Amino acid sequence: MDPFERAEGFRYLSRLTRVALESFVEFADPEFPVLRRPSHETVKIGADNPDNHYESAAIRGAYDYRIRGTRGTIHYLGFGTYAGGYGEDGRRGQDGYIEAKNLAVAPDGSFEIVVSAREHPGNWLPMQPDSSLLIVRQTYRDRDKEEIAKLSIERIGTKAGPAPLTAEFLDTGLARAAAYVDGTAALFTDWSEGFAQRKNELPKFDSEVAAAAHGDPNICYFHGYWELGPDQALVIEVTPPKCAYWNFQVNNHWMESLDYRYHRIAVNHHAARLRNDGSVRLILAHRDPGIDNWLDTAHHCRGTMCLRWIGADEHPEPTTQVVSFSEL
Repeated sequence: MDPFERAEGFRYLSRLTRVALESFVEFADPEFPVLRRPSHETVKIGADNPDNHYESAAIRGAYDYRIRGTRGTIHYLGFGTYAGGYGEDGRRGQDGYIEAKNLAVAPDGSFEIVVSAREHPGNWLPMQPDSSLLIVRQTYRDRDKEEIAKLSIERIGTKAGPAPLTAEFLDTGLARAAAYVDGTAALFTDWSEGFAQRKNELPKFDSEVAAAAHGDPNICYFHGYWELGPDQALVIEVTPPKCAYWNFQVNNHWMESLDYRYHRIAVNHHAARLRNDGSVRLILAHRDPGIDNWLDTAHHCRGTMCLRWIGADEHPEPTTQVVSFSEL
């Protein structure tokens, strides 16, 4: 590993520390949950999707909650409840899920969702008694033209304000934050090193492993590891299935998406140029070859990559080939 990758690794730990303190100290009270952004342009975890607007909140299965929102025009909107966390002992996985297309929405675009362990009529997001986390994924098709859903959450039946901070609450929160940093870094480093055993391939990922890592159940993931010399390119070819959304993205060794603010490191079904037969050819290279669907390595020589289908009935596997830049 070169000094650049090591520096990115230490920055990654600092980013995890930032989000861990927000999750387990600042916004850790399930009696007064707050929807916040745990992953964004400068906090990246587990092949974060550049098209996603992520939000999450601390919850508890013993309570009931109400999510209020306006639908907006965002392409895809999904809500999930989960148990456990990275670095914690015990059960970890998804407990409930609801997608916007299955919501009852008022003519003005407003809606409410009850989040509870007990079944509820209308828009209901199930929990289990040990559920501890709500994750909202909003996925753009065209970020420049779509408006995200505006959302809020409250515990049903709570009127008083939060209790004063206690030493026990802070001690528990700091311990959980430390465990989260350690567990998250270990989990996705293990994934990355496993992917690196089959360089420049993009195999289908185990759906049960993805679910245990708080993945979206509507998504089929393909994860891989790329490594290219200065004059090499990776060609990825596939015929996308009929689905609500697909994208391909490039990450660093630590499974952080590369800096999509300044580099073209991802492409989705809306922006990709397809061939006449419906197939697509994606090109990963260090410089622009002047052809469709080029993705930039953003000064990296290796890292991870991810292809995802959302809501697909079929899951075709892509083919990959390393070629010289001149062959493009």
